[in-house]
Amino acid sequence: MPHYPDTLLFIDGRWAPAADDRFIDVLNPATEQVIGRVAHAGQPELAAAAAAAERGFAVWSRMSVFDRYTIMRRAATLLRERAEAIAPIMTMEQGKPVAEARTELLAAADTIDWLAEEGRRAYGRLVPARATGVTQAVIRTPVGPVAAFSPWNFPVNQVVRKVGAALATGCSIIVKAAEETPASPAALIRAFADAGVPPGVIGLLYGTPSEISETLIAHPAIRKVTFTGSTAVGKMLAALAGTHMKRATMELGGHGPAIISADADIDQAADTLAAAKFRNAGQVCVSPTRFLVERPAFGRFVERFAAQAQARKVGDGLRPDTTMGPLANVRRVEAMETLIGDATARGAEIVTGGQRVGNAGYFFAPTVLTNLTADMRIMNEEPFGPVALMSPFDTLDQAVAEANRLPYGLAAYAFTGSGRTAARLRDEIRAGMLTVNHLGLALPEVPFGGIGDSGYGSEGGTEALEAYLDTRFFTMREYSPSA
Repeated sequence: MPHYPDTLLFIDGRWAPAADDRFIDVLNPATEQVIGRVAHAGQPELAAAAAAAERGFAVWSRMSVFDRYTIMRRAATLLRERAEAIAPIMTMEQGKPVAEARTELLAAADTIDWLAEEGRRAYGRLVPARATGVTQAVIRTPVGPVAAFSPWNFPVNQVVRKVGAALATGCSIIVKAAEETPASPAALIRAFADAGVPPGVIGLLYGTPSEISETLIAHPAIRKVTFTGSTAVGKMLAALAGTHMKRATMELGGHGPAIISADADIDQAADTLAAAKFRNAGQVCVSPTRFLVERPAFGRFVERFAAQAQARKVGDGLRPDTTMGPLANVRRVEAMETLIGDATARGAEIVTGGQRVGNAGYFFAPTVLTNLTADMRIMNEEPFGPVALMSPFDTLDQAVAEANRLPYGLAAYAFTGSGRTAARLRDEIRAGMLTVNHLGLALPEVPFGGIGDSGYGSEGGTEALEAYLDTRFFTMREYSPSA
């Protein structure tokens, strides 16, 4: 068993426990056993982190873009070099198979590299003036210290999108990472610190989420808020940010529709979407969830998809043969049982799965449900687990109506052999991201974000930098003293 380290707070370039020495236990979701502790910040640590972020911003924002870029690239290199050692730590605290953890870490390094490069191209512009001798310039400057709140499902990748964008634009940042998965984000921050990021530029906190968010968002030093998590919590934090006139990026929940036309390659669609569905045990905000299949292909698609679900090897993520780990905590198991219980009580049929696996650990069988109706809770509430909901449709109008029925608008999927169908879905599906005939989401260079109740702002592509930059206008007439 790999060694799991205790996690300290990172404030002003130093790793330390809280002044009152409070800690929170960390559980391994595969065993339900305590494997370590994470320091619990209180008000003294929050005040110290905010003050350090102000000082760090004064230093980092004045560094040349090229120097910031060089440090960030060095951090990416360190993260790649350490990925093999960090991956099992992530698995122990989060549950995902080691192969998935390793992929997440390497993707995080790619994200750092890309954002570092893009930060060198955060251009302003000159605007042609109406009068001779007048200069008009648009200037982009860092917004200031950032408060970032990230979840447990991708403990490194959710943090790196925020830290990378902040650093690339010259901002300092305080990260409140998830208490369930503290050690892997700490390893990411250590890579930045070891790469030469000055003290105060990055802070890392753990503790009581509501206390940290309410304190930091209200603090006058903080100028931007970024949050990834549930829609319910996101709405509260967005309202708080608005009260204090803080810019906000909200990457919230989804209930991803996947539309499969009868003219698609059905086997490829089932295999590809099953891989997406059961990645990270379905605990993915962009996970496909509501599978809308044209009726002539419905039976074949469900059969193929269910076979893929049954082929998943559920177990401890540290085992080399595991292809799906446990859910992250007991709350997710209880949510699965509640939602599936409500659905079956209302007439849903379980094709495969539907129950907890084993007597220890938060394991849940990959599940496929059919005979679904719109009044079932699971058709309206994001499951955030390994449950696929299968419904047939007869016309594309029906599929589009169901896809757009909910207020969410994060990710959507489609498989079709028709360019006409693809074009219609492009124009009519209300989602921040739509991928057709392949899985093309979440790359560093493309936008990542939703619309509606799935939030606003982007954490990918050039758009990721926008929320970290103020746009300022400068104009000057040439000095010409009167005769």
